[in-house]
Amino acid sequence: MNSVLVERALSTGQTLQIVRGDITLEKVDAIVNAANEHLQHGGGVAWAIAKGGGDSVQGESDLWIQKHGPVSHAHPAWTSAGALPAKYIIHAVGPVWGDGDEDKKLSDAVMGSLQVADELQCSSISMPAISTGIFGFPKDRAAGIILNSIDQYFAKAQESGIRQIRIILFDVSSLQVFVKVWQKYISKNNKTTLGDWIDGIDELFS
Repeated sequence: MNSVLVERALSTGQTLQIVRGDITLEKVDAIVNAANEHLQHGGGVAWAIAKGGGDSVQGESDLWIQKHGPVSHAHPAWTSAGALPAKYIIHAVGPVWGDGDEDKKLSDAVMGSLQVADELQCSSISMPAISTGIFGFPKDRAAGIILNSIDQYFAKAQESGIRQIRIILFDVSSLQVFVKVWQKYISKNNKTTLGDWIDGIDELFS
């Protein structure tokens, strides 16, 4: 059973939550898959989502690649959710740590996912800690970027129909990092630029 650890209302009207649990159990309009650019769902969160959704998830992903080519950071793909309780899977490609310009690429992946959710007329979306698994993105840095990117998206997309955003974390270490960053730089901090957020997170974990 997935459980909400912390929650806050954004100034733009949405509810943002950090949730402990399994993203494949989320009964929301869309879940975000941490995918690779070729949508081959062979490991980590992607494997769990594809396994839970059934063969149709990989099949639809293959068709997407045939039609559109490799998926970029800023423009995620989407498929149906197959046997999962969600309606859609948004396949976001986060950066591999060390490839360069990782902060912007991760921010693009988060905001691109929210944009696709709006295009699909979703009111609720759940996403994992994109790029923090086998892609090696430091969890503390990713937490600040993901949370800040959510704020930035809704500050710009004032007509968004999304009402609920859930960040789903399975392992204890990720939960601890996200909650710590949330408490220090979300609930009590008025910084708004990506650079400011990153500077603050570096100070917190130095």
